[in-house]
Amino acid sequence: MTEEAKFELDLSLQVGKYDIQKLLGKGATGTVYLARDTFSGKEVALKTIEPEVFRDPEFGLVYRAQFLNEASLAGKLRHPHIVSILDAVVQEDSGHIAMDLVTGGDLSQHVDPQRLLPVADVLQIGFKCCGALDYAFKEGIVHRDLKPANIMLAQGTDPKIADFGAAYLRKTQVVQVASMGSPFYMSPEQISGGELTFHTDMYSLGVVLYELLTGRRPFVADSIESLVDQILNATPAAPSSLRPGLSDEIDSTVLRAIKKNPEHRYASWVDFEQELSNACEGVKPAGSVVDSEKYLALKKVEMLSGVPDYVLWELVRAGRWSRIDKGRTLVRENDPGQSFFFLAQGQAKVVKSERLLNVLNPGEYYGEMAYLWSGKPPRQATVESMTDLLIAEYDSAGVEQMAVETQLHLMRSLARNLADRLALANTRLIR
Repeated sequence: MTEEAKFELDLSLQVGKYDIQKLLGKGATGTVYLARDTFSGKEVALKTIEPEVFRDPEFGLVYRAQFLNEASLAGKLRHPHIVSILDAVVQEDSGHIAMDLVTGGDLSQHVDPQRLLPVADVLQIGFKCCGALDYAFKEGIVHRDLKPANIMLAQGTDPKIADFGAAYLRKTQVVQVASMGSPFYMSPEQISGGELTFHTDMYSLGVVLYELLTGRRPFVADSIESLVDQILNATPAAPSSLRPGLSDEIDSTVLRAIKKNPEHRYASWVDFEQELSNACEGVKPAGSVVDSEKYLALKKVEMLSGVPDYVLWELVRAGRWSRIDKGRTLVRENDPGQSFFFLAQGQAKVVKSERLLNVLNPGEYYGEMAYLWSGKPPRQATVESMTDLLIAEYDSAGVEQMAVETQLHLMRSLARNLADRLALANTRLIR
């Protein structure tokens, strides 16, 4: 009898406070269900571990350690590109973990040569994974088991990294997990028992991106011995030799991430994500504004430079982003207005009664006076593009839907922008 058939025989199945709705998937060590929290009504993905898993004579202790590690992260990792662990219960011979429900499947569905994602999408996914893994490392966590099956897709190019069960395993246990898991994504230092740092996850992400871009892994072998030898000693083929049309920049970006020596990889996750963003410039659809471009523009704003990633990504998604040609009027004096704008790229001039008041540069806001006043006040000046621009528009309805913390950071940034502008006006009056 199949797992689905067993489930259909008992529609009242409940695990702890969770009502099981349907089976989502079954792996070697656990089963994942769509479940509903009977307290909050929220739908979650519920991972359960059966007693026979913990009792496995060879790997039972390793499975239990992995499950405990993942359960220990409940409520601790807050990042838009990491699956949140909401609740966990571990008993002597069983356990369950409630997680974010992610409905887009995992990246393993896109490593088939017939189902490859657009190149720009792969690079955007990689960019966002860099930020998530950087955040995890700063929290003291190295994932150590990154592979396509552990990266979910929420929507579009938004990944959610899952399964941090291997994150805290001792070296001896890591070797055991490797022999029963996916050694294709393991770094040379993992295989040889060396020190594991963020460079370990960087290597694994590089292998994942290589596979998503080409439809094959950089190292393939018929035996574990041969695979280990390749990972330690062989030089991988350039991705462009396997998928025509990939640029030299993409080749160098991905191949650097999977260098044998960790010191030859990127010095930081920030460096890696910047290179992925740069590589995306040559392959993104003409005129489009990709998420990495939006994120990096906001991160350069002084008053936003230290805010958490979840705040920046909420600002990315709340704005209406567009490219504006040189010589366009963006807002007109005396027109009504209830939105404000963020200038991400280019320069614009502020004119009142045909008199030049100011020149706006990247990282500045405009139109905030009309936004901050109640009612429908008129625009105080005209703003015109002096060069091609990239802008984001925020309206009151969108801002009100943001988390309170995000609104606070945004208002502080607006206030700083206004203060700087008033200081400049005072200097001009003195002169």
